[in-house]
Amino acid sequence: MKTEAVIFDLDGVIVATDDCHYRAWKRLTGEEGIYFDAEINRRLRGVGRMDSLAIILEKAERTYYPEEIKALADRKNAYYRQFVQELTPDCILPGVMVILTELRKKGIKIAVGSSSKNTPLILERIGLKDYFDVVVDGNDLTKSKPDPEVFLLAAERLRVAPSHCVVVEDADAGVEAALAAGMRVIGVGTAADNPRVTWRAATLAVFCPEEFCHLLGC
Repeated sequence: MKTEAVIFDLDGVIVATDDCHYRAWKRLTGEEGIYFDAEINRRLRGVGRMDSLAIILEKAERTYYPEEIKALADRKNAYYRQFVQELTPDCILPGVMVILTELRKKGIKIAVGSSSKNTPLILERIGLKDYFDVVVDGNDLTKSKPDPEVFLLAAERLRVAPSHCVVVEDADAGVEAALAAGMRVIGVGTAADNPRVTWRAATLAVFCPEEFCHLLGC
């Protein structure tokens, strides 16, 4: 199948922001006295902020009212944005830039498909604000992954059929979203263990650019 576009998740694929998320959630839950550990944090990978908060509140010892939940989400986001300010272009993950450069050279369209509403800020901090043909993020969405909306919207804006798109994901929720959109998936990081991905690799750095494009049928 010919590949005409590659859609990259942001967190954990282009740049590692897991630590920023973890520090923000850890600070919030510490202030609220809610139990939080690495296993709960793992469940949040690829999940939107409000859905992540719902998972965290499973461990809360009291019920939070809707207005309190919104306030918690806003506090977490403020902490997260504070930590994101520490990002620089040096935080781009290994192998990413050579792959992006090769795709552009071959005329393959590239996009970001992320549930994060902070995607514009992150791309600006790492120097890739205007690099992609299309950016779809949490500000555009009504449903978070594993719903396929983010990837279907990216394909629509790229003017490429979903069957000719490949998604690069590091989270199971994103893998499910991509498959539901009718796209092939490269699983990296923890998503490399997902049996449903089309291809798998520890990181994008394991590919030489030419090998990557040949694999995808670019």
